[in-house]
Amino acid sequence: MIIIIDSGSTQTRFYLLRDEEIVAEHLLAVGVNSGKARSQGDFRDAIAAGISELLHANQLTTGDVRFAIASGMITSNLGLLEIPHITAPVSLEQLVSRVVKVKDPAILPLDLEIRFVPGIKNAQADRSWSSLRDIDLMRGEETQAVGLMTSLYRNLPLTMIELGSTTKLIHIDAQGRIAGSITSLSGQVYAAVKKETFIGASMLEEEDDDFFSADILQYACDSVHHAGLLRTLLFTRFIEFSLPCTAVERTFFCQAALAADDMKLFDEAERLGFSLQGDIVLTGKRQRCEMYRSLWRSRYGLENPVHFICDKDEIAQLAIKGAGYIARQMT
Repeated sequence: MIIIIDSGSTQTRFYLLRDEEIVAEHLLAVGVNSGKARSQGDFRDAIAAGISELLHANQLTTGDVRFAIASGMITSNLGLLEIPHITAPVSLEQLVSRVVKVKDPAILPLDLEIRFVPGIKNAQADRSWSSLRDIDLMRGEETQAVGLMTSLYRNLPLTMIELGSTTKLIHIDAQGRIAGSITSLSGQVYAAVKKETFIGASMLEEEDDDFFSADILQYACDSVHHAGLLRTLLFTRFIEFSLPCTAVERTFFCQAALAADDMKLFDEAERLGFSLQGDIVLTGKRQRCEMYRSLWRSRYGLENPVHFICDKDEIAQLAIKGAGYIARQMT
């Protein structure tokens, strides 16, 4: 029996696995950026408490668990232990070999070994400003990528695009190596525009995931191309008083503008040598997935197989399957 720890910025999930099957789970509303964990000591104690609660709820002790395996921001300088990124491209064997095993009460005050999966960073030609656009990092997404390519999509090359608080393109090459990533801040920018600017007054509080307009998507794309992203975002407010449109359409337009700007990620992917000829897997809300597929096909004229993973539980399963796979490869 093992425990999988998937820790992010605002919450941490614990999964109890027996023979590859989830037998229990526990959600802790504490992440590395949480106000409830102001220091590493607070975060450490919160993680220990979360594990203890999971075990207690299932009448277990640490003696019943072989080890815990952790990925995500828990391996950053804000987490339990900073594990240096390893440089792409990274094979599954290399990733497994770089997992760090620790049993230290100063790091986790429990009688339990914890194994940290390192994040991955892009290769750089040199450490200078001239290679700025080559830089990218991931922590946690590498484990999701492992889950994707070892359980669902085995045809290579493969590109995974996560549409969440960030947009992150992760490429897996023909040899099955994680070749690197490209990230934008689009999800967090959308949330900030909606919450912190007057533009949000012209938008829905909750997105209508069933609405889709190819015309509005194209108008947003054209505006971003000619007028720039920032002016286009402002149009979300202006059109309320200038065009016959609904809040649903304005909300869609704002999202479409950010999606259009994110098409630069595909240009950067090609510049970095990531092949976009294989399957594409988009994870996130269906409406956003549809936007990116439509824009990508119209801009590049490619007809690659495109798959959506939109169910939250299915998305969460990627990290679980990835961590489980890594754990099974270890002695």
